[in-house]
Amino acid sequence: MPAQQDGFATRAVHSGSRPGRAQGATTTPIYASAGFAYETAAELEDVFAGHKPGHIYSRISNPTVAAYEERLAAVEKGRGAIATASGMAALATVIMTLTRAGDRIVSNASLFGGTRRLFTALMSRYELEVVYIDLDREGSLEAALNDRTRFVYLESIGNPKLDVPDIPTVAETVQAAGIPLVVDSTLTTPFMLDAHKVGADLILHSTTKFISGHGNSIGGALIDIGRFNWGEFPDPDLAEASSLVGKELSFLYTARQLVVQSLGNLASAFDAYLQSMGIETLGLRMERHCSNALSLARALENHPAVAAVNYPGLASSPWHETAERLYGPHYGALLSLRLGTRKRAFELINGLRLPKQLANLGDCKTLVIHPGSTIYHDHSAEVLEASGVYDDLVRVSVGIETVDDLIADFTQALDRL
Repeated sequence: MPAQQDGFATRAVHSGSRPGRAQGATTTPIYASAGFAYETAAELEDVFAGHKPGHIYSRISNPTVAAYEERLAAVEKGRGAIATASGMAALATVIMTLTRAGDRIVSNASLFGGTRRLFTALMSRYELEVVYIDLDREGSLEAALNDRTRFVYLESIGNPKLDVPDIPTVAETVQAAGIPLVVDSTLTTPFMLDAHKVGADLILHSTTKFISGHGNSIGGALIDIGRFNWGEFPDPDLAEASSLVGKELSFLYTARQLVVQSLGNLASAFDAYLQSMGIETLGLRMERHCSNALSLARALENHPAVAAVNYPGLASSPWHETAERLYGPHYGALLSLRLGTRKRAFELINGLRLPKQLANLGDCKTLVIHPGSTIYHDHSAEVLEASGVYDDLVRVSVGIETVDDLIADFTQALDRL
């Protein structure tokens, strides 16, 4: 098994591998079993009581999923991971583990539409206060923190605004307040973002995206990086868990035993298998995604039919300096362009040959979407502005095709506008 000091690719390929040795298999099998049998009643009693490791029921844990979680933790150099049925399930698990009625969550205002919907529409039912701030505005974070704040949340690169928060600076403020920093690293993946270096405490992923990489499975993940002292977190469930398993594991224990076990939102064995395989090639794919995106962004920026291109790798991006410092020379695979009108945006999408139009990103194939009429179709003007969504905006998730073919395809569609 790899050590934490091994390189990213080594950890991605060799961690969390539990092959079926008796049959000579080289990958972890898919354990498609609802429950797991034991030889004696006493053995099963010990597993239920936590006195002996083992799997009971695939709603709680599963050998395939456990091996995948080990791989996730390894590539993030974290304390442990929980694989969930979706990215939204991972976020919901964090919320339900760390908050109670009356608590506050502080979040950057630039958010994926589904996250904003979860925070605003659903959490308000449970008397949770979500305060949205602009992390680009000096002093906004400090002003939003109070003694009811249970965590601070941000996206490593905003979707679709493509803003790049200065995570280390945020982490310093959050750490001084004794609050965990939760970072959605879906767009950066552990290939680009080193959670330890930027100061994140919990990392979230929609593993449906780049970690899976092939648009064939849905999943999410949360990883405890191992920086935060959960022994000081003001929650009785985590305090009880600390007395049972120690403060280092109290968050993961509470999240799994209290939330995942109760809600049944663990990843399926089949999805875990697919996404674990995706991790093995994540570094290779991200290299290609990022280089293609930069080349395409530069080509689009010079086309007269394009009003504006937003990509952190371009010098024209307001967040280029931060992106260069945190992620350079890789700036992600997402870019957006503005065409002047919704009609022109639709015409561009309809005129493309290679990209697929659908509500996903992070696929090997290039994907396009008009966020204003789809993901954000029911959001207010205030939310649209905070999220960088305009009526003429097209979001592009750049794939790993031959980049010259992508540039030629976008060029011919733009030439006809």
